[in-house]
Amino acid sequence: MKFLAGTRADAIGIVLGAVLDAVFGDPRRWHPVAGFGRFAGALEDRLYADDRRAGARFAAVAVGAPVAAAVVGARLTRDRPIARTALMAAATWSALGGTSLAREGRVMAERLAAGDLPAARKQLPNLCGRAPDTLDAPELARATVESLAENTSDAVVAPLFWAAVAGVPGIVGYRAINTLDAMVGHRSARYARFGTASARLDDAANLAPSRLTAALTVAAAPIVGGSPSRALRTWLRDGSHHPSPNSGQCESAAAGALGVRLGGRNVYGSRVEERPHLGDGSPPTAADVRRAATLAVAVGTAAVALAAATRLTLARRRRRKA
Repeated sequence: MKFLAGTRADAIGIVLGAVLDAVFGDPRRWHPVAGFGRFAGALEDRLYADDRRAGARFAAVAVGAPVAAAVVGARLTRDRPIARTALMAAATWSALGGTSLAREGRVMAERLAAGDLPAARKQLPNLCGRAPDTLDAPELARATVESLAENTSDAVVAPLFWAAVAGVPGIVGYRAINTLDAMVGHRSARYARFGTASARLDDAANLAPSRLTAALTVAAAPIVGGSPSRALRTWLRDGSHHPSPNSGQCESAAAGALGVRLGGRNVYGSRVEERPHLGDGSPPTAADVRRAATLAVAVGTAAVALAAATRLTLARRRRRKA
């Protein structure tokens, strides 16, 4: 019965956390993810070595510590539904970034629609890590649509997925993994070996959520005037063409839902990547960026409902077995 109370409280907490994100966006002060970043940075200073084993030890400790704390918190609140609801709401709010993501996308759409390229280029670092200085309006729009698609998975669907299947430890663990990937999982001389474990762990944690994001994008296509059949066709055809095992799933489905073409030349500082084209339409415009932000919100809302329903279903199944 304690499990049942905790699982139902988890479902309520997921919804409350999503409401907090919708109303307030990311916490402006004392953000737990920022605190975790400082912890991981200090841990990196102690454990860093230019080899994969050191990186694996770093990832194990950096993820294991917050997950252990979350397990303790979940057990202590197992028979205290109000406390458990508050714990899950706080974890969900801290892990989600959907409201801030959509807001940044809409700001980009406004600046592109106004023809203000300097302001649009200044806005891009809030959405992705590409060098914005030489990008024209279509390339800025493409970068934004791709970022909205990918980060709807990373910052919304994936944390909700792990909250649904593993409760508070699941959502805390996912956010730790995803933060480590952002910190050390990218390609650079320092992290080529040390960051391998963090990058692979993030790939594994996002395998199911990225595909769920694509499926929800297909379902939500009519909300932005798109065709579910075209979105599904584009996803199935182009999803595996991307160098990432997960990003291509989200981006190809979004390309099909919006009727645009994504992919091309991406510049990240001194690193240049040629990405395959996803979708059959024209390059995105400011209007498409606005539609992509709307699509991201729709997918995130569906993911909240699905996550809460999954926790309630677990409670009902356990009740029948009891």
